[in-house]
Amino acid sequence: MKFYFRHITLHVLLLAFLATPLYGQEEGAVLKSEKGPFLLKGGTLVTVSQGVLEATDLLIDNGRIERIGKDLPEGDVRVIDCTGKFVYPGFIDSGTRLGLVEVNSLEETRDYQEIGHVTPNMQTLIAVNPNAVAIPVTRVSGVTTTLALPSGGLFPGTTALIHLDGYTPEQMYAGFKGVMLAFPNTGRTGPNDNRNEETVKKEANEAIQQLDEVWKNAVRYAHLTQAGAKLEYFPEMAQLARVVRGEMPLIIEVNTAADILRAIDWTKEKHIQPIFSGVAEGWRVADSIAEAGIPVITGPVLALPTRHSDRYDVSYANAGKLAAAGVKVALRTNEAENVRNLPFHAGFAAAYGLGGEEALKAVTINAAEIFGLEKEIGSLEEGKLANLFVADGDPFEPKTQIPHVFIQGYRVPITNRQIRLYQEFIDRTPGLSR
Repeated sequence: MKFYFRHITLHVLLLAFLATPLYGQEEGAVLKSEKGPFLLKGGTLVTVSQGVLEATDLLIDNGRIERIGKDLPEGDVRVIDCTGKFVYPGFIDSGTRLGLVEVNSLEETRDYQEIGHVTPNMQTLIAVNPNAVAIPVTRVSGVTTTLALPSGGLFPGTTALIHLDGYTPEQMYAGFKGVMLAFPNTGRTGPNDNRNEETVKKEANEAIQQLDEVWKNAVRYAHLTQAGAKLEYFPEMAQLARVVRGEMPLIIEVNTAADILRAIDWTKEKHIQPIFSGVAEGWRVADSIAEAGIPVITGPVLALPTRHSDRYDVSYANAGKLAAAGVKVALRTNEAENVRNLPFHAGFAAAYGLGGEEALKAVTINAAEIFGLEKEIGSLEEGKLANLFVADGDPFEPKTQIPHVFIQGYRVPITNRQIRLYQEFIDRTPGLSR
C-alpha cells in the first residue's frame, strides 16, 4: 500500500519535471502571468454546469469569460488553438495549508497555527505567502483555487479562499472566509491512546462543556452588542459573534462517526447551518448528514482507513457513499506541499463510487456552491471569473498534460522550481567546464 502511494507521488513529480514550458521560455528567463484578451479556439469545453460543448470557442477578457460560442471573431486577441484539447474550469481544493508553510519541520516557516485555544479572529489570509514555492507546483495540475486552513485549538482561526496567482494576499483573496471549529474528539485519539474509559469519557465531557461555554459567551456578546451595549472589545468574541448573527459561516472539522452525530445535534441545538470538513467516517452516518442538510468537504481521499478493522478502500469510497446519500460533497487534500495531487484524489474517488461527473463537480461547482461563489467560479459560463485550464485528456489521469492555465483571466506560466531544476540539469555538460 505504502509503495503504491509512493509510486503515485513519484509519477506526479516526473510529470511536473517533464511539463513543457510554453510561449517562448528561454533559459534563465523570469516568466510572469500574462493579461489577455485570449481566444481559446475550437476546444471541447467541459462546462460542468451546461454540458460538454464540442469545437467551441471561449473568449477571455477583463479577467472573465466574455463569450462562449462557435466561430467567435478573432479581432485583436491572442488566439490559442485548442483543437483536439479540452477546456475545464479550474479545480478548487477545499482544504489545504498551501502558502501557510514552507518547510514543515521548521517552526519558523509554519504560519497556520496561533498560540491559544480560542483564536477565531486570527486570519489565515494575512499569513499566506504569495511566493510560496509550492504554489506554482500546484497550478500546473489545474488547481487554481484553494482554501487556506488554520489548525490548533478549539477555534483555530478564520479560513480564506485564495486564487493561486497574485503579488499580495489581498490580490489572491477569492471572496470567502469562514470560522473554523475543531469539534472535540470524544473518543480515543488513536491506537496509542492509553487512557482508560473513565478518563476518555471525563475529558470528552469537559471538552464539550468548554465548547458550550465559549459559544454561550459568543451569543451573549452578539446580543449585547446588537442591543447597543458598550463592551470591552474582545476580538475573539467579536469574530464568533459574526457566526452567531449569520454573517459568517462556521466550518466544523469532525471525523469520527460518533463525533459527526454529536456535531449534528450540537448545530441543531445552536441553530447553526455549518459546513463539515474532514468527515473521514462520514460513510458510516451518511444518511444522518444528508437529513441534516449539511454540505461536506471531505478528504484526503488518498488516506489509510481510520480503523484497523475497516476495508483498505473506505477512504477512497467515502465521498461516493456520501454523495449517494444525497450529501453535497467537495474534496480536499489537506496538504501543504502535495496539493498538486488533488486531481488524483478526485480520480480515486471517481473510481471508488463517486463517478467521473460527480468527482469533477466535487472539485469545481460543488465547492463553489458550498462557499457561496457559484456565480463566480466552478464552471465555464459567460460572465464568470476566468479560472480554467486546457488539457489534452482527462485531468484525473496521470498521463494528461496541461499546457495552459488561467487564473482571474491571467495566463500563468507553466513552470515551477521542479521544472527549472529539470531543465537546468538534463543537458549539463560533463565535468566542471560548461
